[in-house]
Amino acid sequence: MRLSDWTIADPESTGLRSEPLRDLIEWLDSFGQANIHSILVVRHGRLLFEHYRPGEDQCWGEPLGNVAHGPESKHDLRSVTKSVISLLFGVMLDRKLIKDIDGAIIDWFPEYLDLRTPEKERVSLRHLLTMSAGLEWNDYVPIADPKNSEMCMLASADQYRYVLEQPVVAPGGQVWNYNSGCTLLLEAEIAKAAGGALDDVAREFLLEPLGITDFAWTKNFKSGILEVGGLRLCSRDLAKIGQLVLNGGNWNGRQIVSERWVKESTAAHIGPEELTYFYGYQWWLGRSLLVEGREVPWICAMGHGGQRIFAVPALDLVAVVTAGLYADPSLGRLPLLIFNRYVLGAIVSED
Repeated sequence: MRLSDWTIADPESTGLRSEPLRDLIEWLDSFGQANIHSILVVRHGRLLFEHYRPGEDQCWGEPLGNVAHGPESKHDLRSVTKSVISLLFGVMLDRKLIKDIDGAIIDWFPEYLDLRTPEKERVSLRHLLTMSAGLEWNDYVPIADPKNSEMCMLASADQYRYVLEQPVVAPGGQVWNYNSGCTLLLEAEIAKAAGGALDDVAREFLLEPLGITDFAWTKNFKSGILEVGGLRLCSRDLAKIGQLVLNGGNWNGRQIVSERWVKESTAAHIGPEELTYFYGYQWWLGRSLLVEGREVPWICAMGHGGQRIFAVPALDLVAVVTAGLYADPSLGRLPLLIFNRYVLGAIVSED
């Protein structure tokens, strides 16, 4: 990776205090269970804080042992990949390769003509983007539970059929239900629209324009399909994804994805009933308080195990966290705690 990809500066140069960031390192040193692997803070387009830690890691469930993470270490993104797919979907729309997000999803899969029903014809691409397709799906039970829909999908001989054959149990657009199958179908549509393999399409239309050349995408060992959350990137490249959002789709003077799509996809469209977060097009939307009590909205890509990209337009700030918190869901709140207490706690100026 080129070290020149980011201009490195002192936190104080952009209105951040160094003390809370140093306190963060000390806190992590004293908290052995944290297993945080990287924390990066970017403000006004400059890399202000970069901290890597060794820790137990995985590649799509396969143990990697204790990894000495650093700037060139690729890391599982898990469902952060979904937000990358949202950006790539926007590129397809910008290039007219996908013409209508309100078109029926079943139209993209003529090979499954036997699954076509009036109910399925009313499920649109927009519903996939907002995870409100209304398909029967349960990702809330443990992975080992045979009722876990994502695990059933991954074990299926035909993953696309598995998703498409699920019964419609709610009108599209009305009920939010976390469904990785929605993203799987979006990935298939992107590949079909561009006429290539998904990883090649991502490389050509999104990653290489961002200067991201070192990436991997884990494949399902049975089907050979790219895993829905299988993208692996370095932390500095994760920060580029967040900066692209802050820049309205522009990177170094090049409009990679339209500003219109970035605004639309990172706006709140629907929300989980049990959470205070909202959901856009494969992006999470939330808010935090600064020390002085001001409410600050943020955009977030979230992945299992503690993977996060926070983008804060009001502060022109990006924060990245990667971690190995796969086994203990109770530790999944650590990235938000780090962001609220230490990153936002370091803000002293908005200039």
